[in-house]
Amino acid sequence: MLTITRKLEFDAGHRIPDHKSQCRNLHGHRYTLEITLTGAVIQAEGNSDNGMIMDFSDIKALAKEHLVDVWDHAFLVYEKDDKVREFLASLPGHKTVVIDRIPTVENLAQIAFDILKAAYTDRFGTGLHLHKLVLHETPNCWAEITDA
Repeated sequence: MLTITRKLEFDAGHRIPDHKSQCRNLHGHRYTLEITLTGAVIQAEGNSDNGMIMDFSDIKALAKEHLVDVWDHAFLVYEKDDKVREFLASLPGHKTVVIDRIPTVENLAQIAFDILKAAYTDRFGTGLHLHKLVLHETPNCWAEITDA
């Protein structure tokens, strides 16, 4: 299987409300996102994408539109974390993204995978799809999801 991978980075804040460590406090990370796609190589003479699974700049543009620009410099808050949601709502113009689960790296990776899977699915009729997503919370800790 031939795959291609594009890496992007973004900054976001979160907290794990009931965690036993300092992660229950408001804090942030420089997340690294790795998007791995697979599909047939495009065979179209004269086409800009000829010989590619997908142009890396197009991978980046779609990731930014659907996920990175939405989450970058936002606070990712669990919908049931009422005290933090109220606090963030009191800040005029604050960039807050409310999610339906606790914002652990595992849950964020699953949400990101679901969002990006829809964005990349078979855009060229070549079977293009999101094969794997890796989300690094720190240089030493990450979650990976592979399409089964």
